[in-house]
Order: sequence, then structure tokens, then C-alpha cells
Amino acid sequence: MSDSEDEAPDKQLKIVIMGDGSSGKTSIATRYSQEQFGRQYKQTIGLDFFLKRIILPGNVHVALQVWDIGGQTLGGKMLENYIYGSNGIVLVYDITNYASFENVEDWYSSVKKVFGRDTKIPHMALVGNKVDLEHMRTVKMDKHQKFAQEKGMSSHFVSAKTGDSVSLCFQRVAAEILGIKLTKPEVETHQRVIKAEIIQSNEAAAKPITTSAKSSFCSLQ
Repeated sequence: MSDSEDEAPDKQLKIVIMGDGSSGKTSIATRYSQEQFGRQYKQTIGLDFFLKRIILPGNVHVALQVWDIGGQTLGGKMLENYIYGSNGIVLVYDITNYASFENVEDWYSSVKKVFGRDTKIPHMALVGNKVDLEHMRTVKMDKHQKFAQEKGMSSHFVSAKTGDSVSLCFQRVAAEILGIKLTKPEVETHQRVIKAEIIQSNEAAAKPITTSAKSSFCSLQ
């Protein structure tokens, strides 16, 4: 069997990332798809789209369409169009910003409203970002776990800056959607930390880190 990247994948999944602006959605998507971290905050207007090919246990090839939705779309007319047909919803908040966690309830409600009571909602994941700033945490771990359990969501903690568990998060979401159990080696492989450069507080904004990546990217306005 050919290992060519052009080979049609067994599965295609649409994963939508939602949450407040500045919670780190774009940084997570960029870190995952291109293995890089942008130093400057740039608000997503509309949505950004990433494509990542992965292999799950059982040699299941999956093409993940990762949709990064702008934080200002909550309650917007386009939200329904963006999340329609999604297989998974990733709700992101910043563990150092309690308001971003509180607003997850509104994002969750907006998803429920789109899909209605009679339609099965996509797999939903609660993601606490910026665990590299654990010393600045304002959202207690038990509050995160309680919300996830009450809403039937999977629970994840990541750092877009260091890469900690970002790959594992998406690997787990895809596996849970497809009913595939990850092996211990799979978990350990995707839990690796990608070292980020240390930026001095008085350093001027510099060019983002660039690396080669087997991913596609486009932006829709």
C-alpha cells in the first residue's frame, strides 16, 4: 500500500474550534497544523481553515479539517453555517482568564441551539489552554472537570506556546469520534512538548517561527 500523502484517507472529520477571542484558538490550530507558535496576537476575522492528516490505531488514515472560528462570531448569523456538518467541537478557554471560562457556557448553548434537541450534536471537547502559565491559573481544575462531566464533554489541557498535549488533544478527539481506543505509545508520542523560544518582555515583535509542515492552510473572510 502506498504511503503517499495524496492517497485518499479512510475518514474525513470536520473539527471546529470555538471560544473567546485571545483564548488561544488560533495559536492551538497553528501549533497543531504547522508546529509553530506566533508571538503576536492577531484576531481571527471570520474563520481560518487548516488541514491535517493523521493515522490512528488500526492504520486508520484521517484527514482533519480544523476550522478556527473568530471569537466575535458568538451570536452571529454565520455561526450556524460554520459549525454545520461538524463532527467535533473544541471549546477553548484561557486558564488564566476566568471570564473566558464563564463564556464557554454561551458557546456551548450556541452549539446546542444550532443542532436542536432532535439532532445529535457533535462530539464536544473542553480545552483549557495556557497550562504553561499554571502559576497564573484562575480557573480551578475541579470547575473544569465538573463542567465537562455535566455537559458530557471530553476534557483536555494544553499549551499552544510549548506544544504540550496539543497533538494529543486532537488525536484523542478524532479517536473518540471514530470509536477508536488510543494505545499507550500513541498517547506518549502525541504528548511530547515542542520547545518554544523564550521571549523577553521588552523584545519587539519579531517574525514568527517557520518550520516545514505537511499541512494546508487557507483563510476565509
